Amino acid sequence: MGVEPKVLGGRIVAPSSRRTSRKIIQNLDWVTVLLYFLLVALGWMNIYAVVYSPDNIVNIFSFEINSGKQLVWIGTAVILIIMLLVVDYKIYEHLAYPIYGSIILLLLFTLAVASPVAGSRSWLDLGGGVRLQPAELAKFATALAVSKYLSGVNLRHQNMKDQMKLAAITFLPPVIIILQNETGTALVFGAFILAFFREGMSPLILIIGGSAAAIFILTLLVPKLYLILGIAVLMGLATWLDYRLMRRIKTMIFILVVISGMIFSVDYFVNNVLQPHQQNRIKALINPEADPLGFGWNVTQSKIAIGSGGFWGKGFLEGTQTKFDFVPEQSTDFIFCTIGEEHGWIGSTVLIALFMLLLIRIVAVAERQKSVFGRTYGYCVASIIFFHFLVNVGMTIGLAPVVGIPLPFFSYGGSSLWSFTVLLFILLAIDANRSQELVR
Repeated sequence: MGVEPKVLGGRIVAPSSRRTSRKIIQNLDWVTVLLYFLLVALGWMNIYAVVYSPDNIVNIFSFEINSGKQLVWIGTAVILIIMLLVVDYKIYEHLAYPIYGSIILLLLFTLAVASPVAGSRSWLDLGGGVRLQPAELAKFATALAVSKYLSGVNLRHQNMKDQMKLAAITFLPPVIIILQNETGTALVFGAFILAFFREGMSPLILIIGGSAAAIFILTLLVPKLYLILGIAVLMGLATWLDYRLMRRIKTMIFILVVISGMIFSVDYFVNNVLQPHQQNRIKALINPEADPLGFGWNVTQSKIAIGSGGFWGKGFLEGTQTKFDFVPEQSTDFIFCTIGEEHGWIGSTVLIALFMLLLIRIVAVAERQKSVFGRTYGYCVASIIFFHFLVNVGMTIGLAPVVGIPLPFFSYGGSSLWSFTVLLFILLAIDANRSQELVR
C-alpha cells in the first residue's frame, strides 16, 4: 500500500491495511475531492434539467432518463476512486508504459471492430446499451507515459532525439483517434505542451504554435494582402526598435516568406483537406449568422439560451430553450447552456469559479510533489482539464469551434466521467503518499 514494512525482533512485519488506509485518508487533499464531488453533483442536477418536462415528470433517479443513467456512472466512479486510492501508488509509475501500450492496442482494436456512430468509429458496444469510448481513457494513459518518460534520469530536454521520442509518445494516440474520426478528442492531446513547458521545453514552440493559430484565424477574417502587409509592418517596426535584428535581416525575410506561404495555403487546407462538417464548424466560428438555420444553428441557439438567462436566470427546471430542444447535444457538449439559461450570469460565474479553483488546486498539488513523475503528471492533469473547460465553454459562446468536447465532471457520459475521475484521483493517490517519496 505504499508503506514500507518494519523489522521487529528480526522479523519483517507488514503494516496493517487499516493503518495505511487511515494515513491515506488523513493525507488526501480533501479540498480537491470536495470540488470534484461538487462539480459532479451539479452536473448530475443539470443533466436532469435538460431532460425534465413539466408535461411528463420523471423521477430524477429513473434509469429511463439520462440523469438516472448518469447516477450509475457516478456510483461506478466512486468504486474506481476507492480502488485508485487503495492500490499501491507506486504502481502508476512502474506500470505507466504497460498501461499506455494496452490503451494503444485497445484504440487499434476499436478502430478495427467498432460500428460507426454519428460517423465515428470510436465506441465499443459492451452490451445492454452500454458503450465505452477508449479515446477518453487514452488521456490518462498518455499522461502516465509522458510523465514516466520525462522523469527519466538521462533525459535531456533540448536533445532532438529525446524530443522526438516524447512527441511519438504524445501524438501516437491522437493519430489513431483521428483515424476513428474523433478530431475533437484528438485535439486535447495538444494540451500536453503546457506540461512540457513547465518541465523545461523551449517557449519558442508555444510562441510558434500560438502565432500559427492566430494567423490561421486572421486569414479567414482579413484579406490576405492586408494581413501580409500588416505583419511586414510589425516586423519592420520590431527591427527599427531593436537594431540587433538588422543583423538577421535575411532571417526576417525568410520568416515573412514562410508566413505568406502559410496564409495563401489556408484556403486550400480548408477547402480540400478538411471534411465538410469541419468546414462548417470553422464557418460557424467566423460568422454563424451567415447560415443561422444550417451550420450556424448550434452556436446561434446556444448564445440565445445563455443570453436569455440574464443576470439571475429563469430558475432551476425553467429553461425554455432546453425544454423545446432548440440546443442539440445539450446534456453533453452544450450543457453549459443549461447553466446560463436557468442560473444566469451568477450561475455561470460560480461554475467558472469552481473550475478555476479546481485548476489552481491541481497546480498547487503538482508543485508540492517531490518526484518529477508526480509533478509532471499533475501538470498533465491540469492541462487536460483546462483545455476541455476552455474549449467547451468557448464553443457554447461562439469563441471556439464546435468540436464535441465535454465539460469535465459535468457533461453526461460514463467514458468521460471515468476518464476524468481516473486522471484526477491517480494524482491525489500520488499526493497522499508524497511523504514517502525521496526528492528527485
